[in-house]
This record gives sequence, structure tokens and C-alpha cells, in this order.
Amino acid sequence: MTTRIGRISATIQSSLAIAALSTLGDFIWATWIPRPYPAYGMTHGTLLFLAIGLVLGVVAHRPAAGAIAGALIGAVGTAGFYLLAPLAGYAAMFLIWIAIWVALGVLGGWLTSGRLDRRAGLARGGVAAVASGAAFYAISGIWRSFDPSGWDYLTHFGAWTLAYLPGFAALLLTRHDGP
Repeated sequence: MTTRIGRISATIQSSLAIAALSTLGDFIWATWIPRPYPAYGMTHGTLLFLAIGLVLGVVAHRPAAGAIAGALIGAVGTAGFYLLAPLAGYAAMFLIWIAIWVALGVLGGWLTSGRLDRRAGLARGGVAAVASGAAFYAISGIWRSFDPSGWDYLTHFGAWTLAYLPGFAALLLTRHDGP
């Protein structure tokens, strides 16, 4: 995908697809998961980031590599959250969100170029982390007050789309696939 329009389209489609998956996750957590056991969180994080890795892999024409690496990033990130949460509370989620986007920046560069360019990946991931982290913080009120039966899932979908859009823009709109 070398055209600017193709990258813009991939950015929007990626944000919408992962926002839909995150909204489904919100619904599943609210409807069928009575208590937030770490095993459920690990499953959720691994599957969500498997999907994000898959999206990055599809864009780079390496879907299997993207999915596997995304799942690994999600599993490590989720485990990190559960390790940090007793010390930092839910603020740990914001720290992990940033770390995951940095890792996704490195992954996206590797998937696209076939080589591990840590500096470029860290730069893209850093921008994605800061931009999507600010957006994630801005939408984080969607779970307050906790009344899943009264949640507007269309609002959740819109909020998630806004949270993912800056991250995918930083990863997919930068040109790292050659001249």
C-alpha cells in the first residue's frame, strides 16, 4: 500500500474494525463476565491485540506474522497491567496502553519493511502512544458510572474509534514502505 489514499483508507478501516471489536468486548464484559478475573483479562487482551496485529499484518501483506506478534504484545501488555495494577490502580492501564502502542510501532515497521528498525518504530510508536493515549484518556469515562444495562454501545463504538484513530494514523500514515 504505497498511496496516501490507501494509507488513509487503511487507517480509518482499522480504527473502525478494532473499535467494533472493543465495543463487543465491552458488551461481553458487561453482560457475561460477573467479575474481572485475570484469566478473562488475559484472554481479552491477547485476542484484541491479535486482531490489531492482524490488521497491521494485512496492511503489510503479512497477516500471520502480524497476528502472532500482536497476540504476544497483547499477552505481555495484559500481564503487565495485572502486575502494575496493585501498585498503580487503573492508572496502570494508561501506562500499558502507551507501551503497547510503542511495541505496535516497532511491529508495524518490521511487518512493512521486513527489518527491525527500532528507532523508526519507536518514533512512530511514540507518536501513536501519546496521541492515542490522550484520546484513550479522553474517552475513558465511557465506563462510568458502571451501569452496563444503560450503556449506549453506539457511544462506546464512537469513543473507541476516536481512541484508536490517532494510533493507527501514526502507524499507517507515515511512509515506511519505501520511496
